[in-house]
Amino acid sequence: MFKELEIFKISHAMSSHAAHRQSVIARNMANADTPGYAAQDVAPFSEIIETSTPAFGMRATRSQHLQNTATATAPASFSTSSPSAPNGNNVSLEEEMLKAVDVKRQHDKALAIYKSGLSVLRATLGRN
Repeated sequence: MFKELEIFKISHAMSSHAAHRQSVIARNMANADTPGYAAQDVAPFSEIIETSTPAFGMRATRSQHLQNTATATAPASFSTSSPSAPNGNNVSLEEEMLKAVDVKRQHDKALAIYKSGLSVLRATLGRN
């Protein structure tokens, strides 16, 4: 009955994505003065979840039904193309700070979804 709880999978995926994006942002900030460094970013979670999980579309009812070989992996980093400084570095600390705030919001949202799912699960079991 409770083998495949999609809400917890999505919450975990969102939290993992936020952690990966935070590490990319931290690397960008650490290399803000490195000559020739190109800032990187990660694709938004909404794009990754749509392409990597069939949870919102058709579902397999048997092991041989709708075989999906795609597995969720860490999101790929890509270089951003903003104007660069004279030394070839294109990291903007202001943009990275805004991205860090966005990542914190995403992580907080993932935790809220997880807590809400636990509350619903406890309520169905008759525990508060």
